[in-house]
Amino acid sequence: MSILAAEIETETLSVENVSLYYGAAQALRAVSLQAPVGQVSAVMGRNGTGKTSLMRAITGRAPISSGRILLGGSDLTRMAPYARARAGVASCPQGREIFPLLSVRENLETGFAGLPRGQRNVPDEVYDLFPVLHEMAHRRGGDLSGGQQQQLAIGRALVTRPRLLVLDEPTEGIQPSVIKDIGRAIRYLRDQKRMAILLVEQYVDFALELADRVTVLDRGAVVMQGEAGNLDHDALRRAIAV
Repeated sequence: MSILAAEIETETLSVENVSLYYGAAQALRAVSLQAPVGQVSAVMGRNGTGKTSLMRAITGRAPISSGRILLGGSDLTRMAPYARARAGVASCPQGREIFPLLSVRENLETGFAGLPRGQRNVPDEVYDLFPVLHEMAHRRGGDLSGGQQQQLAIGRALVTRPRLLVLDEPTEGIQPSVIKDIGRAIRYLRDQKRMAILLVEQYVDFALELADRVTVLDRGAVVMQGEAGNLDHDALRRAIAV
């Protein structure tokens, strides 16, 4: 069964003037962006500029103080994280957050929770994209390498048949061969044109090879935004240089 088997209406993630605070500290300042289905929308910026805060806002892990978050006809703004997952939001967070004592297969099966009973299976396409997950299905997640754990985290997200796939720093600490595998998987998923893909990434070359649209954050605000092919890549690199 395809991970994209559910009939999904063409939809766009819309983040509208979102602000977010941690106590008195403002992490996001009226951030707006769109992530259309069938495209990779990259969010870039230096460390501490609000990228992960934006992902937490979209997935519901951090409440926003103002603005709206929409996925097609669904208003996610006040939804709890589990309700957003049921609405089609799947997240592969920074640090992966797999269950180290569960097997690879059991980790993948944690994606079943919000699915109808008839869809509670691991689609063959997950194993086609990441064959190592089939080969190591009975190994504990904690025994996998960092790159293998990243593939497991993405595979677990795909089990949910998402409308929106959020990838937070998927190349962090990963060996080059696995980065290529992840890049191929993202291209495949984009080309299916059934989900929006939001990619948070500091590896500039990787992001620009994949991205259709780019948003650059600095101090929690958007400082550059547009179609990847129309942006000044030298200016973009300067904007995110450490």
